[in-house]
Amino acid sequence: MKIVVAGTGYVGLVTAVCLAEVGHTVTCVDVDKEKIELLNQGKTPIYEPGLEELMNKNKDKLTYTLESKKAYKNAEVIFIGVGTPEKKDGSANLKYVYEVAKEIAESIRNDCVIVLKSTVPIGTNKKIEKFIKTNLANKNLKVELVSNPEFLSQGTAVRDTLNAQRIVIGVKSKHAENIMKKVYDDFGQPYVITDRQSSEMIKYASNDFLALKIAYINEIANLCEIVGANIQDVSKGMGMDNRIGNKFLNAGIGYGGSCFPKDTKALNWLANFNDYEIKTIKAAIEVNENQKLKLIKKARKHYDSFEGLNVAVLGLTFKPNTDDLREAPSLVNIPILLEDGAKIKAYDPAGVKNFKKIYPKEIEYVKDPKQALKDADICFIFTEWDEIKNIEPTTFKELMKTPLVYDGRNIFDLKEMKDAEVDYFSIGR
Repeated sequence: MKIVVAGTGYVGLVTAVCLAEVGHTVTCVDVDKEKIELLNQGKTPIYEPGLEELMNKNKDKLTYTLESKKAYKNAEVIFIGVGTPEKKDGSANLKYVYEVAKEIAESIRNDCVIVLKSTVPIGTNKKIEKFIKTNLANKNLKVELVSNPEFLSQGTAVRDTLNAQRIVIGVKSKHAENIMKKVYDDFGQPYVITDRQSSEMIKYASNDFLALKIAYINEIANLCEIVGANIQDVSKGMGMDNRIGNKFLNAGIGYGGSCFPKDTKALNWLANFNDYEIKTIKAAIEVNENQKLKLIKKARKHYDSFEGLNVAVLGLTFKPNTDDLREAPSLVNIPILLEDGAKIKAYDPAGVKNFKKIYPKEIEYVKDPKQALKDADICFIFTEWDEIKNIEPTTFKELMKTPLVYDGRNIFDLKEMKDAEVDYFSIGR
């Protein structure tokens, strides 16, 4: 099929490349000239394992362009995969969705199925369809909006798309359902066919449930510290119950990224807007914000101030295998350290370029975790990259001026760190 994808971020680009992988001809549209130039050179503008290789494998079926009107003109199916960032009040900003929708309405010359892939509040598909029909250049065209939320995780996005556990499709007609099955049948994944509002809710309910699991296990971890239990053993025991499952039960310093923080706040806003309160979601947001400060609070018991201290920071991104900093714990903790007068050496395999945009000179960035640890008075671990997990416990003792380590991801074994004579503090242990 001739498919156009609007947006070349995580959702749009991964969707486009995976559609090409199963045989479709896909045109990717973006307004960012630099992104399109990179893509035409066979390079991805985002850090995502396996994406660039798959993109180049299918280069004959992929086109990247700034010429949106030309791209949309004769498309059979158009996916909208642009960002829906969070507003100050927690609601989703649909500005970019509406901008794309207007261009589509003014450009298409054939009947078209338009697929809203972006995460949007419940009821948005209906509103966008009405908006497009109002703005159609040719009022005789038949246009239908389909809700088709994504369930990919950064760092495993390609795998999550090609091996999804389900494809959720929200439609109002059998025609649109049949078109979507032509798009997805070669993926060989089970369908959930429903109405558009339910499809939109499935996305929010799924993401927010995972955020709830993380918030819950972090609360249990905090109590474990008080009563002397070990959260890793507790999580293992819980996760072996198949009613609970072992996913998203790793205690730490909170969730981040482009989805969980935004989606919990958006659903909380939507509930409040409709005079309803989802108490569990509200609590998860509060727990997560507090959890990000857990390490700093622990370290304050050792140092009243970080003034003049050499601080090693290991990990800047919100999770490994991505360069994304959105809602990362590092963005909460590093400003506190800098304001206190700390001298920071930071290591991250992928996040430095983006972090430099925020702190170009205030931090010394190093290319090896050992360089960060050299002569450090204290170490904070914010991300569980393999390069950090592979550090030998004895290395902290050998390189640091004071082997004082605060680990927000529970990477190291308690006994091994004790045997290495490292003062080691983690979460819930």
